[in-house]
Amino acid sequence: MHSIDDVPRMMRALAAAVALIAAPLAVALADGDDEVFVPRLVNTSTIPANGDINPYGVAFVPSGFPPGGAIHPGDVLIANWNNTGNVQGTGTTVVQFTPTGPLAPPGAAQVFFTSSLPGTDTALGVLRGGYVLVGTVPTTDGTAATIGQGALQVVDRNGHWLATWTDPVFLDGPWDLTIVDEGTHAHVFVSNVLNGTVSRLDVAVGSSGVTLQSKTTIAKGYTTMPNPAAVIIGPTGLAYDAGSDTLYVASTADNAIFSVPHAIARGSAAWRGSLVFADTHLRGPLALRFAPNGHLLTANGDAVNGDVLHPSEIVEFTRSGRFVREYDVDASQGGAFGLDTVLGREARFNYAAVDDVTNSLAVTRLPPD
Repeated sequence: MHSIDDVPRMMRALAAAVALIAAPLAVALADGDDEVFVPRLVNTSTIPANGDINPYGVAFVPSGFPPGGAIHPGDVLIANWNNTGNVQGTGTTVVQFTPTGPLAPPGAAQVFFTSSLPGTDTALGVLRGGYVLVGTVPTTDGTAATIGQGALQVVDRNGHWLATWTDPVFLDGPWDLTIVDEGTHAHVFVSNVLNGTVSRLDVAVGSSGVTLQSKTTIAKGYTTMPNPAAVIIGPTGLAYDAGSDTLYVASTADNAIFSVPHAIARGSAAWRGSLVFADTHLRGPLALRFAPNGHLLTANGDAVNGDVLHPSEIVEFTRSGRFVREYDVDASQGGAFGLDTVLGREARFNYAAVDDVTNSLAVTRLPPD
């Protein structure tokens, strides 16, 4: 997506984002019961000293994350996909932000991890055992012709690299992920933008690292294709519902949200799963997360079905596919990409979303009741 490194324009857009993100969003606990609120907003730059831009991945550090490291519960990590020259798929930094701390001006975001592999992307997640997973999908010139297979890296709580996982089938362009964290072990669901699949990685989490135990393709058949604005589009955002063992998948190129049943239990791949949501409010859905009210939130990247009257939108809808509302994070197209939420009531901040146009992060609280 396009990024604009223009400080005056950025400051105007940040001010506008306060009003935009304060737009009504449902906060009722029961599916279908809608209330509205005005959230408290914290907004900061995601640009580090090396000039990386185009923030993609967003991940909260969860409650229970061990002390003694560079990051702490409630912090937010952000992955930059572009370098300072705005060449897509060449960024190498994951930056960190504490919502209760000082705001970062452009060029001052604190770096948590610098990857030796370029193209740090939306596949970003934190294990409460003390580790961070960082996905990469690289290019050499910002085009689909030079895109590489990518990898998933394991990083400790001080930002030190521990391991790199690659696989031509199960990690073929790891583009986004979600984690089902069970302490000493976890299930990591990864969407693969190059082969149109979703993988489940079953891992053991110990004091010295994360061990990859098994890999399973649980869904396939999602459309992938080159895209002039986004380089490539395919399956992206993932959200897991523990109550029904269902994984929801935002398929950008298909412009639709699907559900895959028996996500942890299944040993074979479903063909896309069941169609959940595919109406005109979708414009290339990217990140996907549950809101505290039980609804789903997806970020429209505008690469599909773009509409200048509805740019950079976050769309809220129910698990049954009923549209609730939409609001934009930027007045220009291509601004919405990564988002994350915290579902527990204890979090001071439980919603974070990036703006690729202004290279900024908005963090706020969506009240649960």
